[in-house]
Amino acid sequence: MSPLTQKSQDLGQAPGYAPGRTLPLRVEILRQFKRRRTLVMFGLLLALPWLLVVAFQLGPQRGDQGSLRLSDLATQGGLNFAAFALSVSASFLLVVAVALFCGDTVASEASWSSLRYLLAAPVPRSRLLRQKLIVALGYSAAAVTVLPLMALLAGTLAFGWHDIRVPGTGELIPAADVLPKFAVVIGYALVSQLVVASLAFLLSVGTDSPLGAVGGAVGLVIVSSILQAVEALGSLREFLPTFWNAAWLDALAPQPDYSGMIKGVAVSVTYSVILIALAFRRFRRKDVVS
Repeated sequence: MSPLTQKSQDLGQAPGYAPGRTLPLRVEILRQFKRRRTLVMFGLLLALPWLLVVAFQLGPQRGDQGSLRLSDLATQGGLNFAAFALSVSASFLLVVAVALFCGDTVASEASWSSLRYLLAAPVPRSRLLRQKLIVALGYSAAAVTVLPLMALLAGTLAFGWHDIRVPGTGELIPAADVLPKFAVVIGYALVSQLVVASLAFLLSVGTDSPLGAVGGAVGLVIVSSILQAVEALGSLREFLPTFWNAAWLDALAPQPDYSGMIKGVAVSVTYSVILIALAFRRFRRKDVVS
């Protein structure tokens, strides 16, 4: 008798059963990749930069002429274009993408009644939730990363590779100096979306309606953005999950200021840890049969 079989019998389990081998990551990655919503969302993210290039090409060419808005500087080079594409997509499109990947992952299994069969396999609840969370966060990270990278490629091909012009001041920064900062910007964009991912995941384990989980996470961003505009809240607005989302612009300044990004990371990580812990607590007690 093999040691694995002996251990299974000692624990009252079926011979050969190993909880740590159930639902491998590669299986879950392939299952989620084959979903239509995954292919459609990544197709949209990859196509958006090219649609923006076409829009700029078809629109009137005004030149810079002293205009220092990010939208007017988008055609000044690939880096400026990538920064513009990230700024217009981070507040909604990327939010929807992250909410979709994290909010649909468990709720869709419940709506198809396949969740109970996964647990009857048996896959331990904590392992099932962990595997799904890792894959959902992986696809979310890919979504947040692929858009600015594709925008950088599209912008460079369409408008050339030039030094970046800083919005507001018009100062020029060498492109070679901006590339490491741009990597920091993408990393910060990933962290700032953690709250959306965590809330969507928490809602996903508590409902069998994927649309409800996705909509709830998107609704959080909408409500937070509205409250952010209420100046009467004063410094309390700094604790809103969306308050520091645009702090990455300070990283592209000639003299970078990372204080806002540090505060944003602290707020985002704190909310995320709490929400994910609540998700695991909720799922362990959830009645998946009803």
